[in-house]
Amino acid sequence: MRITPSLIAPVVLAVALTATLSACASDGTRSRYSQDMDRLTAECTAREGILQPTGATSGEAARDYACVIRGGATRIN
Repeated sequence: MRITPSLIAPVVLAVALTATLSACASDGTRSRYSQDMDRLTAECTAREGILQPTGATSGEAARDYACVIRGGATRIN
């Protein structure tokens, strides 16, 4: 069997599509990062703060985001 140029494109496309779909497949579990973000968001919201990016891209939610609390502090005399 001789491979012609007209057969190469569909084969390459099929391989690329298969690789893309398998990379997007999920087993239904959430990533540790997503779980950490949910926990950080809940803790920060409970403290009446908001999460803001720190500028880091460490792959760890606690390093990538900080809880900023604005306006809630008052001085008690």
